[in-house]
Amino acid sequence: MAADAAEAVEVRGALLRLRRATGLPVAFGGLVEPGRPQIRISELCGHTTLALSSLAVVSGSGLGGKVVALSRPCAVTDYSTSRQISHEYDVAVAAEGLRSVVAVPVVVRRRVRGVLYGALRAAQPLGDRTLTAAVEAARDVEQALVVRDEAHSLMAATREPETASGAAWEQVREAHGALRALAPRLVDPALRGELLQVCGQLAGAASAEPAAAHALGLAPREVDVLVCVAAGATNAVAAERLGLRPETVKGYLRSAMRKLGAHTRLEAVVAARRAGVLP
Repeated sequence: MAADAAEAVEVRGALLRLRRATGLPVAFGGLVEPGRPQIRISELCGHTTLALSSLAVVSGSGLGGKVVALSRPCAVTDYSTSRQISHEYDVAVAAEGLRSVVAVPVVVRRRVRGVLYGALRAAQPLGDRTLTAAVEAARDVEQALVVRDEAHSLMAATREPETASGAAWEQVREAHGALRALAPRLVDPALRGELLQVCGQLAGAASAEPAAAHALGLAPREVDVLVCVAAGATNAVAAERLGLRPETVKGYLRSAMRKLGAHTRLEAVVAARRAGVLP
């Protein structure tokens, strides 16, 4: 799946979750266009017209542009009459019949990468619950973009790993662990599969990790725990990273050690690296 298509899936999924969580009739959004100071509205849910489709929102203009410029959420109770924003996009907003609108930024490494909107067709205040849900939806997209960025960086790092210093390769191992922990949280199965494939390339050749793990009978979660242990994490820290209970992590680790013929955590990590399961 192309990068822009996978990112669109994440935006669309976040908008659907926003509508379910809040009951808002309309949600829409898009990402910053490469090399341009503007957002392109690419995803719409609950719309009745195409007035907002492909609309380019320039930084500083309208509600979304204000969000981009300030890098923080903003809302208006009645879009067409609000004095808090400029009104370059009133025609498109009015055509869709929107009145009360909230917009939140998608921020990755302190840079706005997109904006998500939720809207009502009535002029009434949007409460804290709606704002919180919108922010959470934006965080989901941010996480997906971070994972994709890291995956691309690691792809480059694995092309000539033999030239990397010990310290640099250790950073690759740490990033590999972070990506393994993030993978189960991704909504898009194609992006999740792409990320795990990159993890496999870090462990050896393309798709080596899944093949090696399968040959040893290791479950995906057992590999995740081994990755955390290899990075020096305790059971409690591994549990926090993976969203599991410490007792569950301990069980996965015991099972992995048994399958690897290891008697200690260190032996398990060494055996997993020799087998090509870990980088």
